[in-house]
Amino acid sequence: MKASDLFIKALENEGVEYIFGIPGEENLDFLESLRKSKIELIITRHEQAAGFMAATYGRLTGKPGICLSTLGPGATNFVTAAAYAQLGAMPMMMITGQKPIKSSKQGRFQILDVVDMMRPITKYTHAVVDGSRIGATVREAFRISMEERPGAVHIELPEDIAEEEVKNPKVFEVVGSRRPVPDDKAILSAAQMIDESKYPLVLIGAAANRKRTGKMLKAFIEELNIPFFNTQMGKGVIDERHPNFLGTAALSSKDFIHSAIDKADLIINVGHDVIEKPPFFMEDNGAKVIHVNFFPAEVDEVYFPQLNVVGDIANAIWRIKEEVKNDGNWDCSEMFDAKKNIDQRISKHFHDDRFPMLPQRLVHLLRERLPSEGTLALDNGVYKIWFARNYKAYEANTVLLDNALATMGAGLPSAMAAKLLNPKAPVIAIVGDGGFMMNSQELETAVRMGLDLIVIILNDSAYGMIKWKQEDMGFDNWGLDYKNPDFMKYAESYGAHGHRPGNDKEFQDILNHCLENPGVHVIDLAVDYSLNHPILNVLLKEEVKKAKN
Repeated sequence: MKASDLFIKALENEGVEYIFGIPGEENLDFLESLRKSKIELIITRHEQAAGFMAATYGRLTGKPGICLSTLGPGATNFVTAAAYAQLGAMPMMMITGQKPIKSSKQGRFQILDVVDMMRPITKYTHAVVDGSRIGATVREAFRISMEERPGAVHIELPEDIAEEEVKNPKVFEVVGSRRPVPDDKAILSAAQMIDESKYPLVLIGAAANRKRTGKMLKAFIEELNIPFFNTQMGKGVIDERHPNFLGTAALSSKDFIHSAIDKADLIINVGHDVIEKPPFFMEDNGAKVIHVNFFPAEVDEVYFPQLNVVGDIANAIWRIKEEVKNDGNWDCSEMFDAKKNIDQRISKHFHDDRFPMLPQRLVHLLRERLPSEGTLALDNGVYKIWFARNYKAYEANTVLLDNALATMGAGLPSAMAAKLLNPKAPVIAIVGDGGFMMNSQELETAVRMGLDLIVIILNDSAYGMIKWKQEDMGFDNWGLDYKNPDFMKYAESYGAHGHRPGNDKEFQDILNHCLENPGVHVIDLAVDYSLNHPILNVLLKEEVKKAKN
């Protein structure tokens, strides 16, 4: 069996459905082997977009998404996507080609040490130098990628290795493993800390986004009647219409939600780690923290938990619940009272129909029209704060945002992967004009794939997030404005449908039309960020001051 055939057989053995990417001449044996497989190749227009799609596939399925590139520039274009998957805990595998390693045809042309380049931003990187090792290498890469904390892996397949014959081809059985359960003493210590607290509060982070964990957390919160909030990447683990839900920490401090967080004397942190931007800052004499996760807390100046409960999160939450006495010592009334004020302040501009449109108004209109399973894929910009705080997620993985690497350019590819996996659910990419243009070429890919997809471009002709920070720090408004193409014509040139509303009513009519009609729809929406400063900057005043000191 040819080595490239063995590689494809190993991927089939892992249940791979799709490979996203752009092959090069060094991948041609692999490409021919793939042609004979049931695995579907989805050609993208840039390797970075392929990486984002593969990472989102991993995020939504728990299995590594696969992306393919050639050597040199193809591999370097994976770097941002690798970091996106690694920091965001998304299982993803990159396969890159390489020149022959047993002979030289073109000197050092296009040759980089890709394995060494990938080492700091992956969990595992390996160059195949013997075709007979492919089966073991692929199985090990999958195992490591899915193991908590999930992340990116990389395999390099040189051209001459891909074409060689393997005498004893072998793939390895996919064997799962049960996660270790937390130590009994840690469980009892956590229950004791909860019993001794007076104002307990639960925080839900990204690592809690597992089906069993969500189920156990819901039971924990309801049986003990403890309020909860979440990080941006923890949205939807529990339906945010739940009466005990206080809100999402869109900022690290001085946000509306912190009026409730600051009342807690104990925060039960389930599944959050310091890679995601902090939802609150610990202080020496502040609330104590119990860290519940698959791994111990990484100690930071703003995060130094008093107790680590390490192991399977679902098991930990269930066992802690069983040990807590719940003798009526808690008083969470002030936090629930704060929730009323939080909800009132968040919803203040939901019905403000000025145009250009406020992001708060957009949040409200989308939440009204999307079903529970409807999915938003957000790029990175100041609007992400408004959506994280104001948009209530009813189900897990229905708000796809990145608060770890926080890269621009991921919104459209992520939405495409989400739609591929959930073709019956409406999927909307929310992108700024800056982030959209970083991977806008993938409109052609979306049209070619036959996706029914809505892309809403929030158009302010500027890098709005940086302008907001610039204003808050007292600098002059300079260097961050630009001109955009005609997004309607741009969309239509790819075979998509372009729309440009002129007022609130027109936007609502266009949104309804896009939800009801197939195809790729691009809505060029003028956005009004005038409330960023009077709302967000006032809240951030203390945080910025702290950062300067």
